[in-house]
Amino acid sequence: MVASDLLITLCSSTRHIVHDFTIHDLRFTIQIMNKVGFISLGCPKNLVDSEVMMGQLKAKGFEITANADDADTVVVNTCGFIEAAKKESIEAILEAARLKTTGKAKRLIVAGCLVERYRDDLKAEMPEVDAFIGTSQINDILAVCDPQVNTRSLPVIPLGNQSATYLYDESTPRVLATPSHYAFIKIAEGCDRPCAFCFIPQMRGHFRSRRFGSIVAEAQQLAEEGVKELILVAQDSSRYGEDLGKADALAHLLRELSHTEGIEWVRVMYTYPTHISDAFLDVLATEPKAVKYLDMPLQHASQKVLKLMKRGGNRASLERLIRRVRDRVPNIGIRTTFITGFPGETEEDFEELLTFVRNVEFDRVGVFTYSDEEGTPAFELGDKVDPKIASKRRTRLMKEQRRISRRNNKRRVGKIVRVLFEGESNETELLWQGRIETQAPDIDGCVLINDAPEGFVPAPGEFVNVLLTEAQEYDLVGRIVAQHLT
Repeated sequence: MVASDLLITLCSSTRHIVHDFTIHDLRFTIQIMNKVGFISLGCPKNLVDSEVMMGQLKAKGFEITANADDADTVVVNTCGFIEAAKKESIEAILEAARLKTTGKAKRLIVAGCLVERYRDDLKAEMPEVDAFIGTSQINDILAVCDPQVNTRSLPVIPLGNQSATYLYDESTPRVLATPSHYAFIKIAEGCDRPCAFCFIPQMRGHFRSRRFGSIVAEAQQLAEEGVKELILVAQDSSRYGEDLGKADALAHLLRELSHTEGIEWVRVMYTYPTHISDAFLDVLATEPKAVKYLDMPLQHASQKVLKLMKRGGNRASLERLIRRVRDRVPNIGIRTTFITGFPGETEEDFEELLTFVRNVEFDRVGVFTYSDEEGTPAFELGDKVDPKIASKRRTRLMKEQRRISRRNNKRRVGKIVRVLFEGESNETELLWQGRIETQAPDIDGCVLINDAPEGFVPAPGEFVNVLLTEAQEYDLVGRIVAQHLT
């Protein structure tokens, strides 16, 4: 199916179901001469883009509220990574378009990765959208929200791999959409990796790092605002500074940020297995505020599949890498992701992946079924795997990981751990929740807190002692036994 056919199919099919679709993602509304509502989809990198757009609007006097139904302009910041994300983005756009008939909305803006990937098709198929802005057009948010601007006449910049230049810096206004105790910092943009399954380089452009001083300055600003945890994100964090000619730049950055007054945790997400340096691991091992946590998507363990993915390596080399990481950083938590059903993956390849997961015992694992994305090298490969088989393999892999995770969690029962308190549990108002350093927000488990010293109610962002009393598959359960832990 070609790109235009895909968009036509998604648009036409979701138009019939969108009235039953409820958006659970980030919603903000900004008010000035008109009110602007934001719906942000996808990854934390995309969320930072939304925060920057909101920040620019607020800097011009816009007021943020939460009532999207009362918005005059709605902005949907989309994800275009895989089919499920594209469908979610289309549904969100159509739900927002409904506000133009049932609510006050007079203008609908679509931004982000889906625009970069299907801008011409979206313009043709979605006349209810008034403007499209790409990932390098973040600064155009002021123009497209101006009621005096003819939005459909604004150009969308074609984003070739070498044409993207946009990077925000410490002077760029942001409105944080995360809870007040943690914030994402985007340290680089774009990607030059050749991974066969991925369209991100075409959507985000070539890899480019932010200046060291800019990131440090932003971290200091966030600390002054009360942020306790900094989460460094990029399409490829481990390559930070390489394009600037700096050796071991991520290690130096992590060490510097770990000395920021007021910051308690610094976490790095989205590292690549070939760029895990000893210098980086030494910082994790020696700096108390650099959390002992490694997010390193591996995607597979079969040498044949990794070669088809254009990633390289094999099961033995990956096992050596994991041993090196654990030897240099004792008690580190390792998170990874895998893809099942990649073209050419046989049952033997999958069994090798399953054995790898059993042997290594990762702390956290995410598994995705392969999404056949036009424009990627993998789209041209033969030997496609039946989606049902890919799904069954995913289920088997996650079942194995659940056993591993529960077993690892049981080893923690009876220990007192340092927990970043976050407030009421997402599951029930009868419990509180928090996180230990090996739990990143939203993607990993949490610590459910069912008791505390009488009269003690910690504030979100405080650190508390928790005695762990129970282990679940992904979450831990415990009670607060001391008010503060330094």
